[in-house]
Parts: sequence; C-alpha cells; structure tokens
Amino acid sequence: MSFCKYSTEFIASSKTELDNIFINDYLPFAKPQDVVVYVYGLYICNSNSFDNSFENFARTLNMTEEEVVASFEYWEEQGLVQILRTNPIGITYIPLKNVLSANKLYKPDKYTVFNQQANDIFMGKRAISKHEYQEYYDFLERYHFEPEALLMIMKYCVETKKSAVGYNYILTVAKNWASEGITTTLQVEERLQRFEEKSPEITEIFNCLGIKRAPYVEERALLNKWLNEYGFNLEVILHICKSQKKRISFERLDVILTKYYEMKLFSSVEIDNFEKEKQELYSIAKEINKSLGLYYENLETVVENYILKWINMGFDKNLLFEIAEFCFRTSVRTLDGMDRTCAKLFKLGILSSTAFEEYIGNIIALDNKIQALLDELNINRIVNYIDRENYKTWTEGWKMSEELISHACSLAKGKENPLKYLSRVLADWHEKGIKSVAEAKDTLPTQVQAAPQAKKNFTGRSYSQGQLNALFQSIDEIDI
Repeated sequence: MSFCKYSTEFIASSKTELDNIFINDYLPFAKPQDVVVYVYGLYICNSNSFDNSFENFARTLNMTEEEVVASFEYWEEQGLVQILRTNPIGITYIPLKNVLSANKLYKPDKYTVFNQQANDIFMGKRAISKHEYQEYYDFLERYHFEPEALLMIMKYCVETKKSAVGYNYILTVAKNWASEGITTTLQVEERLQRFEEKSPEITEIFNCLGIKRAPYVEERALLNKWLNEYGFNLEVILHICKSQKKRISFERLDVILTKYYEMKLFSSVEIDNFEKEKQELYSIAKEINKSLGLYYENLETVVENYILKWINMGFDKNLLFEIAEFCFRTSVRTLDGMDRTCAKLFKLGILSSTAFEEYIGNIIALDNKIQALLDELNINRIVNYIDRENYKTWTEGWKMSEELISHACSLAKGKENPLKYLSRVLADWHEKGIKSVAEAKDTLPTQVQAAPQAKKNFTGRSYSQGQLNALFQSIDEIDI
C-alpha cells in the first residue's frame, strides 16, 4: 500500500497535459477510439490513486479488451507507446520528443511491395540503404502519405533529374506537397498531370532564361504557383524575363514575381511603371545619401525602408533634398535621424518646400524675438525649449502683447534672476487682467526703457550655425 497519494478530489481538479505534437501530427489521422484510448491512458498514468487495471480501463471507456489492445497496438506502431507484455498487458508511454528522434519499428511485411517498387525505380542507378528506407517509412507514417503516391514522386524526380537523385530531394518535394494537402495517389497524379499540361509554358520560360535542360520538380511547382496561386499569365512572366538587364535563375525569377505579387502588380504596364518610378526613387536615395555624407552600395534597402516611406507620407523629392541638407548642417547625418525629422514635420503637416521655408522662417522670427529679450536681460545664451514654452504661454495662453512683454522685460532688467522676475511680473498682470502698458504703469509704476531693436526676421535660407542648432532643437522637441 502506498505511503502517501493524491486524494480523488485533488486528481479530479488537476490537469493532464497533451503535447501539441500529438494534436498536430497524430490526432487528425487516428481513429476516434484510438485517440480516446491514448488520452485516457495518459490520464491514468498520472492518476496513481485510481484502479489502474486493464479491466477497469476497458469498462470505463465502454470498449472490449480486444478493442483497447488494438488501439494500443496502433499507437505502438506509431512509436508513442510500447507494449511490454500481453498477459497481463502492460503499456509504457514514450515521450514524444523521443519518438521524433528514434527509429520506429515496422512490421516486416508492411512495406514489402513498396521496397521492391522503390528498388526498381533506382535499378542501375544506385542502391537504397536501410537508413533511406527508414526515412521513407517515417515520412509515410508521419504524414499519412500513401506509399503509391510517394513512389510516383520518386519516379518523377529520377526521370526529371536524369540521375540517381538523393532521398533528401525526394522527401523535400513530398513534404512540400504534403503541406499542401496532397497525400494520396490520385492527388499526386493530378499534380503531375498538371505539370505536363504546363510543359509548353515552362519550355518558353526556360528558353527566355537560357536554361538548356529539363525542368525540375520544384521549378514546375513554382510555375504552378505563379500561374494558379499568384494569377500571372505567361505573357507577363516572359516580359519580366526579357526586361532583366542580365540573365537570371528560375529561383531569382520567383523572388521577383513574389515581390510583384505582394505589391499587387500583375500587368506588364503596372510593372514597367513601377520600375520607372523605382529608378527615380533610387536617384532620390543617392542624392539624399550624398547630402548626408553617406554611401550605400545597395540602395534597395534605403528605398524600401526610407524613401518609399517618405514619399508615401506626402513629401516631394525637392523637400526631401532640403531636409537632408538641413539635417547635415545641424549634425544629423544618419537616415534614422532624417527619418525622425520627417516624422515630426509630417505631424505638423509640413509637406512642401514652401511650407518648410515658412515654418523655418516663423521659428527663426520667434527665436529672434525671444533672443532680443534675453539680450535685454543680459542673459548670454541662445534660446532653448523652456524659453519657447514660456513665450508661448505669455503670448498665446495669457494673451500678452509684445509691447507689454517688452515693458515687463525693462522692469526685470538688472534683477538677480531677471527671467524669473519677468515671468512673475507677467503672471501678476495676467491675474489682474492687465492687457496694456498704460494699465501696467498705473498698477506698478516704474521707469520704462525703450525696447531694444528687434533682429531682422529670417528670410531665405542664410542663417548662422547657432541659429541652425537652435532651429533643429525646436524641431527635435516635437513629440512624435
């Protein structure tokens, strides 16, 4: 008798884990009663307080003992369990990770016909090793592939390659087809017949590419994908082959067609227009890299990751050139840095050269006004983000006029912390509702000094490096 064990309630409230490999690779192909036997047996293995007898097992599932034994024999053939003894019966469950890595044992006569027919296919070319046969068996069992269907694939591969093709090649083809749901002899026959029907088409493509041999199985599969899945017609495929500057492989053609398919380009006109635009995009990428002081031998990634993105955002090429020059002069000399700048300008709705010039001019003009205040207060530094936020609060939030701010500046001049004093004076006037210099003089009489002459507003694109740095700081502070 066990010293300690789980209570019935504990077992009933716990869980029995079912490996996803079983659900994906075994459950769909097994009979319902075989699945029930496997899962219930797994449950019993983890429930040591139950009556773990074969008779109780069969009675609980409402099955005969012979039916239970037949199910376990099926799972033993699949490699998931091992029957240790038959009278009384004893079963051991095998971890699925061990099943996948171990060679399974099959009944000697199960694949006798398959072995002979496979050997005939390779007769005079090479011998089939015991390991190769084992790989075929494992594939047939794992994918529930009909042996006759695999033999058809083997024969077709050998005839196509005109050589003693390796089993890895054969199984790769078979697994690809199995992933598409092609597992029966009839389905394989239909696929091969479709290949033969498309022989004239693939011959034309081969001639255009300068390939002088018979098409391989995987190449016929690619043609089937282009025509039936992607929806290209032969004329378009041949047009693409002829438009290439140098001869390309069948695999490279697949990459090109897949890209056009993803971009929803199906006609020769659409593809030609795209290629022309792409050359323009490459020219833009080259010019921007030059402005930023960069060099990329392959511009494809630049176009795909940056130029297309900016064009789709609405920036025209002339503005992109100006932004690139602006970034370089403000020490932003990477594509990522320019990308951040473009994102901030896009948020502001600045998508043309005119808008960009106007935006820069407005910032410089504003900074000149703030700089005049700092100069008046004898604060020797350039305008920063806090200065701009304060000025925005005074003018837009508190509705203070420039004259009133200038008057407050004259009062703050010479104070220990003039900028802080200026802000407090303006806050006091805001609270009292003072909106004019006359009202301010009546409330807080003081000698008013003449406001300093404002600097000239920004015009054109000629400005100092200090202004450039301040301007970029202003753009960089925009939250995206």
